[in-house]
Amino acid sequence: MDGEQGNFTVTIRQRPRYVDMDKCIACGLCAEKCPRKVSDEYDEGIGVRKAIYVPYPQAVPLKYTIDADNCIYFEKGKCKACEKFCPAGAINFEDREQERALPVGSIIVSSGFKTFDPAGMDNYQYGTLANVVTSIEFERMLSAGGPTRGILQRPSDGEEPSRIAWLQCVGSRDINQGDNPYCSSVCCMYALKEAMMAGEHVSGELTPSIFFMDMRTYGKDFEKYYERARAEGVRFVRSRIHTITEEPDGSLFFRYADEAGNICEEHYDMAVLSVGMEASGATKELAATLGINLNASGFIQTEAYSPVSTSRPGIYVAGVAGGCKDIPDSVVDASAAAESAARMLAPVRGTLSQHKEFPPEMDVAGKPTRIGVFVCNCGSNIGGIADVPQIAEYARALPNVVYVEENLFTCSQDTQDKMAQVIKEEDLNRVVVAACTPRTHEPLFQETLRNAGLNPYLFEMANIRNQCTWVHSNDATMATDKAKDLVAMAVARASRLEPLSEETVGIHKPVLVVGGGVAGLTAAKSLADQGFPVTVVEKADRLGGAAADVNKEQVRQHVDRLVADVTGHDRIDVLTSAEITNVSGFIGNFETTLNAGGEPRTVEHGVAIIATGGVPSDTTEYLYHKNDRVTRWHDLWNHPLRESADSIVFIQCVGSRDDNRPYCSKICCTASIENAIALKKEKPDRQVYILYRDIRTYGERERLYKEARELGVVFIRYSRDRKPEVTENPDGLEVSVFDPIVGKNLSIAADLVNLATAIEPAEHSDVARQFKISDNAEHFLVEAHAKLRPVDCATDGVFICGLAHYPKFMEESIAQAQAVAARVVTVLSKDQIGIEPIVSEVDEALCIGCGLCVAVCPYSAIQLIPVEGKGFRAENISALCKGCGICAASCPQRAIDMRHFRDEQITAALTAAVNE
Repeated sequence: MDGEQGNFTVTIRQRPRYVDMDKCIACGLCAEKCPRKVSDEYDEGIGVRKAIYVPYPQAVPLKYTIDADNCIYFEKGKCKACEKFCPAGAINFEDREQERALPVGSIIVSSGFKTFDPAGMDNYQYGTLANVVTSIEFERMLSAGGPTRGILQRPSDGEEPSRIAWLQCVGSRDINQGDNPYCSSVCCMYALKEAMMAGEHVSGELTPSIFFMDMRTYGKDFEKYYERARAEGVRFVRSRIHTITEEPDGSLFFRYADEAGNICEEHYDMAVLSVGMEASGATKELAATLGINLNASGFIQTEAYSPVSTSRPGIYVAGVAGGCKDIPDSVVDASAAAESAARMLAPVRGTLSQHKEFPPEMDVAGKPTRIGVFVCNCGSNIGGIADVPQIAEYARALPNVVYVEENLFTCSQDTQDKMAQVIKEEDLNRVVVAACTPRTHEPLFQETLRNAGLNPYLFEMANIRNQCTWVHSNDATMATDKAKDLVAMAVARASRLEPLSEETVGIHKPVLVVGGGVAGLTAAKSLADQGFPVTVVEKADRLGGAAADVNKEQVRQHVDRLVADVTGHDRIDVLTSAEITNVSGFIGNFETTLNAGGEPRTVEHGVAIIATGGVPSDTTEYLYHKNDRVTRWHDLWNHPLRESADSIVFIQCVGSRDDNRPYCSKICCTASIENAIALKKEKPDRQVYILYRDIRTYGERERLYKEARELGVVFIRYSRDRKPEVTENPDGLEVSVFDPIVGKNLSIAADLVNLATAIEPAEHSDVARQFKISDNAEHFLVEAHAKLRPVDCATDGVFICGLAHYPKFMEESIAQAQAVAARVVTVLSKDQIGIEPIVSEVDEALCIGCGLCVAVCPYSAIQLIPVEGKGFRAENISALCKGCGICAASCPQRAIDMRHFRDEQITAALTAAVNE
């Protein structure tokens, strides 16, 4: 890599795959015929694959590649079975390594991680004892596509296990074996998930046990999952297993000390080692090539207030390459990195865009229905079980079918081109494809129709693979008969399909940001820097949000700088002491009415970002409000007795992880530990205690936990049913707590007590209601999908970030705000936005204006409008409608129909299914 930000030249070395990706149709015939079997790295060596293979079923691109190190042809110069049997002629043994020079403006590194290898930990005897497996191996065992097809078997003898133990922190939080002092962040949750899922993969009873130090279920709804696991029988043992030995029958023997110091002995059928994450060698090598710094753990170094930026301008990092994190955080990182790259490249956005032109669409109105049916063999997937010629012959006799064709692979490019030609030559005006799932292939075939000049909604698909040959693989007759029924249904429905046109609406470029904390201001500044006008609405009389109350100098400097950048930006309009009174419209075309300092104001905007923030909860526990020596959070640093105090006690989980707030507030452990470290450094002989339930210093924050212990901070664990007690005495405060290690109540004389109360969302019920955003039981705003769309709302054009979504550290709020900005740009960078044509349609003559459809619509996509002399009638707002059909199903007058799923279309399909 040469050059600098905005003008890099990157040289890429591309290894040969010996398979032409343009020709390969992923039929699998090559792998079926290949004689060489090798250990499958994707199945962690438990299963085998062929020397020509697809790495895993969902690989992108879904194309085969040849493993030259294990291919018989490359070893001995003969074989070529794959080339002989490939129906597409895709094998190319002459393929060679290539180098390409790419001019790029920015670089995003997302090179992933490797899992810790426990082979060197002789006390667990991984690799020696067959029934000791890693968590990744166990995951593959649970997978329906794994080496055991989802059937849980003990590796030593294939027997079904009844007792399984998970051992946490293998390769993490350990400087004795593995030398990884950090927490890998994800292991507790994936162990919980595996323990919960394992019971579904055995026929008998299963007793899962998890041996752990701290259960770190800190993410959104993670604590609820933890409590659910406990309620459903997952056993939790707070202990670290030292050694595993094997009994003659292959079972595993554990001998350990419990919390009370008692020696326990237990037997298990299997042990699962919850292995942590490590920086991969590829990441380290890549970092050296790119000239970017690594942190102490070998991950790519980033800064707290620029969480995806590396040490070199123009190079960004996403995912675990930058540190241990879960899937939602990796997805947020990815969008944040895209935002960072886009912000720098904004002046040239769209200059290299290419737009595909389709031929004019033919008019089918009034023409006789002419249906073409294309039946796919799909290699052995369909044709190996069902009688495809018989299905095709059956289709020829169906009403309105004028053309039928069998294809080896209907999705191949050659077949697609031929299909477009057949549509023109045969004057087809409806097309049915009997193949695999429309979930993955319908868009492909719809594009083929567009290439032939036919409306894409004149297409219907019969899934004769997933719904026939895959589920009836042992009954060819059943699979064939069912496929005929599905084809008949598809043809009947296709006969009644009608062309649909996608509507477009213009987009208002301004952005509305609700909330003037770090998250909202970060998103506002990013979008303004990229050329979009922004209005920031803040309910309070100042900007900065919760971060403005933090005492750390670095935080204050960042907040002050961010506020100055926003208030001084010529594209940002800041309204403080302002509240939203009404919202109308839809993505690209919102109109919001505000009350700003008593003055009404209307803002037209294309999207909205909700960053209303969070606040520490109040409490009446532990003498708070009754004794001024008891403080919350940052109030400690402003207390007049702080500097002279000789004994300070922190109490964690105050109002968190209980019946009222059954969630972890995520940042409290680290915040208290940072304060404790600062207090010890301020006055080394000061006694500092932290009373906790679980210490949740995930990721690199584990180093803070270690530093605090080294400085002499005393950690005492308490349980939910034996909380600490704080009482007053003439000299100050007395804190009593039961210590499970010594098995006694301890009494601590304290000058000050600081409470880590729960973080809860700021009041945003009106805003959520106006923008039609759901919240969970604790009133945090709910994202569209926890993993795949972590900053989108179900309402298109509305996004969330910061503490309104869930408690998080400032760097996580910043990354989420950057991710939101990236998602917003995907909308605002267009001049128009398409509206899905599959929406509900109201028959004005039948509608009686009862309003039931308005009440049941989850997207507020139907409104009642007045009709002179007739009361009201319903009207669909196409831009908001998701085509769910609830309104049509609920209408007592049958006045609502769904385009592309009209009653007559569905009825025709059902009639075809029941009629021979």
